[in-house]
Amino acid sequence: MGGFFTGVESPGMIDWAAMPTYNTIMSVAVGAGLLAVVLFYRELRRAGGATGTADSAGSKWRGGRHVLNTDGWALIFGVLGLILTLTGLHMTLSWPLAAGGFAFDNVIFGETSLAFGVLMLASAWYLWKRGADLKADVDPLGMAASTVRPLSIFIAALGLALFAIALAGTVYQLFAAPPQEPISGAFADYPVIEATFMSLLFALVGLGAVLFPFAVRTVLRTPVDAPVGGAAISVTGVVWTITGIVFVLFGAMNFYTHIGLIVNTM
Repeated sequence: MGGFFTGVESPGMIDWAAMPTYNTIMSVAVGAGLLAVVLFYRELRRAGGATGTADSAGSKWRGGRHVLNTDGWALIFGVLGLILTLTGLHMTLSWPLAAGGFAFDNVIFGETSLAFGVLMLASAWYLWKRGADLKADVDPLGMAASTVRPLSIFIAALGLALFAIALAGTVYQLFAAPPQEPISGAFADYPVIEATFMSLLFALVGLGAVLFPFAVRTVLRTPVDAPVGGAAISVTGVVWTITGIVFVLFGAMNFYTHIGLIVNTM
């Protein structure tokens, strides 16, 4: 993710005072956020439904009764949402963010992080305000799906935007790291490699986002006494799990590579 690098007057040197970059923490937060969404769905599925036992009031629960801790999920969505909203908003409104950078970084990293961050903050606020109602509902997964259904329109639209970013990244061979950056810089002469890698990540996240409304519809159309499943749910879960792990690991690695880039170009 070396998209912030560009040529400067002295070859190999960068004026870092005019070149802020924080897509490191953005990548880690996005990856953790994707994983949190998948895990929260699994938590909701375990907490409600009707494949197993029934409580004293006759309410049935999917997979046996499971206590849903909405406070914990509100915390993680709030923490990650705050990070992504602040950094994404700053990057979105600063053109370009860095005096020697590229404006397309603002679109690719800033606008997408802002959108995801606001969605996570909204989820945190909902769980904080309505968490007790969600826990008390016989079918919390169905209640959550019904609540998020209108938002699925925007989520699907973001998926289309991620497809466009993936296409642009491939066509214009974006995301290439400079040779001064450790590890990633080894592929500086082959920009197509990192361009393909990052574009594929964006495309996979976009695939899950585009399928999200269909996954929501599947949940809402599934009887409460039947197990929830379907291609849209499975594919969304798989691609968001894979990309979440990759974004976390890649972002963590970039804490080393970006520090190395700063040291090598000071």
